[in-house]
Amino acid sequence: MSITISDLATVRSRTPEAIAEAAERRVRRPLIGESGRLMIVAADHPARGALSIGDRPMAMANRADLLRRLVLALSRPGVDGVLATADILEDLLLLGALENKVVMGSMNRGGLAGASFEADDRFTGYRAEDLDRMRFDAGKLLLRVDYDDPGSLTTLHSTARAVDEMAGRRLPVFVEPFLSRRDATGRLGNDLGPEAVTTAISIASGLGGTSAYTWLKVPVTADPEAMTRVMESSTLPAVLLGGDLDSDPDRVFDKWRHALRLPTVQGLVAGRSLLYPADDDVARAVDTAVGML
Repeated sequence: MSITISDLATVRSRTPEAIAEAAERRVRRPLIGESGRLMIVAADHPARGALSIGDRPMAMANRADLLRRLVLALSRPGVDGVLATADILEDLLLLGALENKVVMGSMNRGGLAGASFEADDRFTGYRAEDLDRMRFDAGKLLLRVDYDDPGSLTTLHSTARAVDEMAGRRLPVFVEPFLSRRDATGRLGNDLGPEAVTTAISIASGLGGTSAYTWLKVPVTADPEAMTRVMESSTLPAVLLGGDLDSDPDRVFDKWRHALRLPTVQGLVAGRSLLYPADDDVARAVDTAVGML
């Protein structure tokens, strides 16, 4: 049965079992395909209340528009898969957009953007057992460590247990680590300096009873030489965090190109920068990113 975006609410309300059935039928693929690289489109921002793109505070709020952009991105050659929360992944399942794709579930979204408890980033998304049941391929979690916020200890402990649970099911888990701190207004921000990123990677690499199934998802530092030193801090496989494109996207793409040559870097995970580019040409933005791989 062919399902369109306008049909989703009807299917969900009348035949919710269709989601599990679609997951059971889905054609899977290896995590790393023939290219030897990994290109993942990320769309787990809305579940943390992060809907803004540049100066547009509610850019990601229109779900039908987001789904159209995701379906287009997933259709482009060289795109391996998608990272999202259950609501979005289940929509994409019903739309048939996840066949032969890597499906990565977002695990902790409890640290809502701007909340006083943001550093206490609870696991309110996928559990290891959910990813296994749905026959998905990997999980992703965010680890922000604020030395001044006791909530970070809860996140560290929960992250370590999630690493164990994923490894017990032989499911890769992508850990996105940051050292974070609050500014004078109370806003939690990530330190993207080379020393901070190196420290965050070192902390993340040692979590859990095994690192056999742990991957890193890391930001690209401003200085290419510093990025080389940063990535020497762990032997774990890593993907780059795409982040937002600024007023000079070519400069950002140049940083990505350099980092993608480093030996532990296996690919790229990018979201808003590809789904909502400044010129609104999703296909072009995605193809440019794929071309760097």
